[in-house]
Amino acid sequence: MVVVKPRCPSIVSRILWAASTAVMRPIISRSSRRSIPACSRKTTRRKSSGSIDLIRLAMRPRICQFAHPIMAATTVTAAPFGNLPDGREVRIFTLTNKNGLRARVSEYGAILVAMEAPDRHGTLADLTHGFDTLAGWLANGPYFGASIGRFGNRIKGGKFSLDGKQYTLATNNSPGGIPCHLHGGKVGFDKVLWTGTAKCGQAVELVYLSKDGEEGYPGNLWVKVTYTLTDEDELIWQAEASTDAPTPVNLVHHTYWNLSGDPGTLILDHQLMLAAAHYLPTDPGLIPTGEIAAVAGTPMDFTTPHAIGERIEAEFEALELAAGYDHCWVLPDARGVRLAARVTDPKSGRVMEILTDQPAIQFYAANFLDGLTPGKGGVAYTRRSALCLETEGFPDAPNQSSFPSALLRPGQTYRHTLVHRFGVA
Repeated sequence: MVVVKPRCPSIVSRILWAASTAVMRPIISRSSRRSIPACSRKTTRRKSSGSIDLIRLAMRPRICQFAHPIMAATTVTAAPFGNLPDGREVRIFTLTNKNGLRARVSEYGAILVAMEAPDRHGTLADLTHGFDTLAGWLANGPYFGASIGRFGNRIKGGKFSLDGKQYTLATNNSPGGIPCHLHGGKVGFDKVLWTGTAKCGQAVELVYLSKDGEEGYPGNLWVKVTYTLTDEDELIWQAEASTDAPTPVNLVHHTYWNLSGDPGTLILDHQLMLAAAHYLPTDPGLIPTGEIAAVAGTPMDFTTPHAIGERIEAEFEALELAAGYDHCWVLPDARGVRLAARVTDPKSGRVMEILTDQPAIQFYAANFLDGLTPGKGGVAYTRRSALCLETEGFPDAPNQSSFPSALLRPGQTYRHTLVHRFGVA
């Protein structure tokens, strides 16, 4: 195992940054500043010169805005994780904070391989589904822990029109026997090798260039994903992207969580709160109909905490179409990072809060896990043994003009912040 020396700014650069903030817009609103990692950068949009490259995106100057790493206890190490069939080496990074929480991140798929957090007695356990070796991820595709792109969630019929031209994507999913494009296609961002670098003592930054035409999408897309583990017990996933041609973008993080720490159990007793008064009904192919429906008086209402299993089998059309919960909830329209969800496991006492700057969150109760594929420790992950909380833009947004736009144009920068805040009750 190798301890990776982080790249951090000099004293001079930090002084220059402090002076510059008097005239530059801050990276985030005051209300959300606590949830942003120590390393970040200015977010004002700039016009593209047309010569953007992967190095510019990855190596652009970054400033530790809120704390210098010498003050932080989080460490980052790197080790080999295996090789791809073509021989390329994959590394795995381990982030450990002063409280003992540990996150493991793979260069393959920018995947969160494991996340360990304590229960009310201080006992650490891995709270995620996945595999013990790289071979598991290479052979299987439930998107465990993955960074999803170029467009997470579904696109109807695998088609969309942009600036008068129609584009055709892979149809790699068929809910209700109706084909659609799911999570970036057959070889999405979860199935490619990213390049990882330790940053500022608390973070791992991964970069990937998605070339023009990859999986049918137009334009080169320069993508960066950063995982940060803070000493406040927050795991922060941040994504950025730039393009040289108009293209839809919806980058999504797709970890399967079981807060009990026992992956052989179900999550039906987990208590869930969603800060959302509306959701998106779907057709039988799980494509949003365009309606934004109120959750009040329905089994979709999690504005106050409910056990996930309490109403999951209710006679309600949305649940019947998806075999349980697999829907997009619309978050309140607010600027900056805000609370989107809270999950509590009553047995272990573990609590996980989800905060984001995105307009929606997909809650998926692992309805389609079949228990046939052995995961970590040989455990077969059964139906409803985990839940996913995927902050995102609206599904099928490229085809629905009434939804918030997912279009990214040259000169713009896509950004997505997702915070997992761990604690105990």
